[in-house]
Amino acid sequence: MTRIIDRACKFLEFLIALGLAIMVVLVFGNVVLRYGFNSGITLSEEVSRWLFIWGTFLGAVVALREHGHLGVDMVVGRLPRWGKQLCLFIAHIVMIGIVVLLFKGSLEQAKINWDVTAPTTGASMAIVYSAGIAFAVLAIPLLLLDLWKIVSGQLSDDELVMIQESEEGVQLKQILNDADDASAALKAKA
Repeated sequence: MTRIIDRACKFLEFLIALGLAIMVVLVFGNVVLRYGFNSGITLSEEVSRWLFIWGTFLGAVVALREHGHLGVDMVVGRLPRWGKQLCLFIAHIVMIGIVVLLFKGSLEQAKINWDVTAPTTGASMAIVYSAGIAFAVLAIPLLLLDLWKIVSGQLSDDELVMIQESEEGVQLKQILNDADDASAALKAKA
């Protein structure tokens, strides 16, 4: 199961990179055409915007799988194992509820905008809202799998804090640890 999910995330990463490459070509090409040749690609802005939206939602799925979302663990990190499990369980229940709401809202917006056409491409504006549907459909199984791992006790203590700290926070911890090590070394010499 894990292997299938990892391959799916690799495919999503490929799609995100492809979308980003298309965005760069469209936007850069449009700039060159506007300033160099006084013309442009009419659908460049619209398609780039759609690719950005889709890239954001697909990237959120990959980050959810890798537990790469930023967070603060000042309180949760100090709790005993059962406290970490409880907080993680509650967080996953809330996230599942929010993703269900996102799915319902995106589905309703896609239905409402099905017949609305985009100004330059003429495509349905439901494309924009279907990104939220795709995110929800991909995120719910990941959240349910993590919830199962929490309930069944399959997670180690380190895995019970499913966030990434900002790079600055990690650097600060490293500096503080280095300072503590240097202080301990000086005390040992004295």
